[in-house]
Amino acid sequence: MLKQYGYVRVGAIVPELKVGNVLFNADEIIKQIKLANEKGVQIVTTPELSLTGYTCSDLFHQDILLTSSLVGLQKIVDEIKDLDIISIIGMPVSLDNQLFNTAVIISKGKILGVVPKTYIPNYEEFYEKRWFQSSLNAISNTITLLGEEVPFGIDLLFQDKENKNICFAIEICEDLWSVTPPSNEHTLAGANIIFNLSASNEIIGKYEYRKNLVKMQSAKTKCAYIYASAGINESTTDVVFSGHSLIAESGNILTEGERFSFDSSLIIADVDTYKIMNDRHKDISYMGIKPHLPHRTIQVAIKDANTDLLRTYSMYPFVPSNEEKRNSRCYEIFNIQASGLAKRLKHTGMKKAVIGISGGLDSTLAFLIIVEAFKKLGIDNKNIIAVTMPGFGTTGRTYQNAVNLIKSFGATLKEVDIKESCNVHFNDIGQDPNKFDVTYENVQARERTQILMDIANKEGGLVIGTGDLSELALGWCTYNGDHMSMYAVNTSIPKTLVRYLVKWIADTHENMAATIYDILDTPISPELLPPDQKGNITQKTENTVGPYILHDFFLYHFFRYGASPKKIYLIAKNTFKDMYTDEEIKKWLTFFLKRFFSQQFKRSCLPDGPKVGTISLSPRGDLRMPSDGDVNIWLQDLEEF
Repeated sequence: MLKQYGYVRVGAIVPELKVGNVLFNADEIIKQIKLANEKGVQIVTTPELSLTGYTCSDLFHQDILLTSSLVGLQKIVDEIKDLDIISIIGMPVSLDNQLFNTAVIISKGKILGVVPKTYIPNYEEFYEKRWFQSSLNAISNTITLLGEEVPFGIDLLFQDKENKNICFAIEICEDLWSVTPPSNEHTLAGANIIFNLSASNEIIGKYEYRKNLVKMQSAKTKCAYIYASAGINESTTDVVFSGHSLIAESGNILTEGERFSFDSSLIIADVDTYKIMNDRHKDISYMGIKPHLPHRTIQVAIKDANTDLLRTYSMYPFVPSNEEKRNSRCYEIFNIQASGLAKRLKHTGMKKAVIGISGGLDSTLAFLIIVEAFKKLGIDNKNIIAVTMPGFGTTGRTYQNAVNLIKSFGATLKEVDIKESCNVHFNDIGQDPNKFDVTYENVQARERTQILMDIANKEGGLVIGTGDLSELALGWCTYNGDHMSMYAVNTSIPKTLVRYLVKWIADTHENMAATIYDILDTPISPELLPPDQKGNITQKTENTVGPYILHDFFLYHFFRYGASPKKIYLIAKNTFKDMYTDEEIKKWLTFFLKRFFSQQFKRSCLPDGPKVGTISLSPRGDLRMPSDGDVNIWLQDLEEF
């Protein structure tokens, strides 16, 4: 089931090992492969020279060790031939009068190919050239192994027969540490999963360096990178190994094994090849250079793991879960927003900004951005014309919070009650003022925008927009009302991130923290409908459009990775299983898709605003979408689930 969504379950084994005891090692590898198969792993790798042990040294010149290696390989092939798993075994292989350090790929009793190591380390504690030759010295491109003639070389790609978007390749240890790793060529040729069989010893600082190396190679080549290194049982003489195993994807570590254990270990992760391919398709520079190495493609049968998805996703994809990282991210975003506005003010020569303050989260964030921009430019906060515009739905709580916020920063407070002018307009257009429909609401939104624009003309300032990314995705804004401004600072900040940004600012600005904390506790509302008899907000946005936590999740995976509705539904069900029913998730995903397509015309004429993250819906930046695109195939895809 998972393969149709691009997921491949991969594993890295660090087996318990006895240096030079091939049969013991083969038995332990078999045991771990069987365990991996039980857990639904489709492709698994062992470390470098795991069949013999990496530290055999001059024992590699002993015929009995090489002969035993073939016996051990035969045993592995025979013992796992009925398992539906592809296994990659590290072992020495003799060919063309030379000895090679190789990875042997086996599946269902067959050897699929043999990949030799290219870069042979021969410095400091490494002296592999005493025993092994580089792949560059190979003459043959096939090898007879266990009676079968199979492909041999570093030019091998292994592609799934059913899903051509799933393709893996192999490099060995030092290959990754070189200036031009073979995986550069493999990924340019189409591989999106790289397995590395390694034997990397431990010295101070090497752990972090190696981890960063794997992360960056997976990021640079846009691939999943599975790394398995020799365990502590390899330690001998002057070197100690830890059994460092990692699975990374596009610069992110998905899982990491425990180091310095004498027991065997297995790490597993579901890597997302569709996500990887979407990243490659978007990055036109990715294929800016063609691979220099011609590759041979071997068709393989990768089973479809009929299991639940192991991979987990954050409920808040726009918000880092780590507090330190989140604070750092908030600082960065805050400065990007403020710097963008400061540049616009500096370029236009204007010294004033006009903003409507509602007492809600979005306008609070935009106001604080203006304060920071003025600070950068040395402009007095009195030049911030902050306008509160009470309407039919304004409550005492939001009104007072708006006033307190403005006064706490010394901005200029203007109050314009819009009820009378809206009633005049209702009369002009024949609208029943007791009919609380979309016209009733939008008249207020457009009246407020007109007031802000006119004040800006009068004062010689810029109207600063407050709408956020989530509202733009849903089109939840009044066309030529709150939809419009002269510079929109929140345009690429999703609703779930707005809350964290505002809280971060409150935590670092004690003088007005109480007001902001109360704003954070206020329900999200446009306050366009009358409050209840006790003066409380009756119009709550999420009751109408659905939970923003879901919509931001949908937006992130739909836009950032081009995920299909079925795939989004699958991962949303897993992620929010304790919060929402499957029916609720499907309902709001359907709502999101319909709104995203039908409301594109609003996004086609957005005001300028700073891009701060990987997702922006600006028609001049990241989104070139027809205003009249048809949503039906996306809805049909969801219905097929």
